[in-house]
Amino acid sequence: MATLSELLPVEAVRLDAPAADWREAVRAAGDLLVATGACTADYTAEMIRNVAENGPYIVLAPGFAFAHARPSPAVLRTGMSWVRLRRPVAFGHETNDPVTLIAGLAARDTSAHTAAMAELARLLADPGTERALRAARTPQATHAVLTGRAAPEPEPTPEPEPAPDPGAAGPEPLPRAAGPAVHKILTVCGNGLGTSLFLKNTLEQVLDRWGWSRYVTVEATDTVSAKGKAAEAVAILTSREIARTLGDVGVPVKVVEDFTSAAETDAVLRDTYDV
Repeated sequence: MATLSELLPVEAVRLDAPAADWREAVRAAGDLLVATGACTADYTAEMIRNVAENGPYIVLAPGFAFAHARPSPAVLRTGMSWVRLRRPVAFGHETNDPVTLIAGLAARDTSAHTAAMAELARLLADPGTERALRAARTPQATHAVLTGRAAPEPEPTPEPEPAPDPGAAGPEPLPRAAGPAVHKILTVCGNGLGTSLFLKNTLEQVLDRWGWSRYVTVEATDTVSAKGKAAEAVAILTSREIARTLGDVGVPVKVVEDFTSAAETDAVLRDTYDV
């Protein structure tokens, strides 16, 4: 599987891009994918249509959107782009608007980019890295942060003693009486290859911290497949927009606002298992 540095060339990074609205913001990410040979202009139109049809679920963290669509003939090779907007724009997300940072993905299939998504999710979950991405002055500096060649600035020393991380220690191991020896949780997005992978990575980090990875597996999938797979799962974690699309699927559907937040995911998992 390709790494972030392999999928994101420095030529696909643009800073201070002008955009009057979310469509122009997505188009800026798409234009870079086209310019670096990852796709044709038709794919940019598909990314815009994805948001128009499924809502702003691609705004998966405060100020950050992940523009993508399903694999299609318009994708020439798997590649990524990165845009920092000159001014933030609203996508219509209830909690994560406005957006300043946008990653674009053109994927040939559903698996080649998963390692890169895990890398990006870990980067965005780190406040120091997120600040560095917003402060970088050149595409080269931004690319160095994204590909791990530049260390993020250290966290400022907090004055008060920080509160304990709610995910630092999990509950007791899942009892056999709770159901099957191995549970499944679905993370769901419109296409099953972008935002759901971010949430899958965050959830797996929390499960690892709890010591529950042997008891719970996580599968990233799309809305159509999720309806068919819901009976196999103990719960579905997704965005507010996708939760509305899914409706009643017979298992709890839990909304996560920030797909990169281990603390929020920890709280949702505790609520799911009532621990």
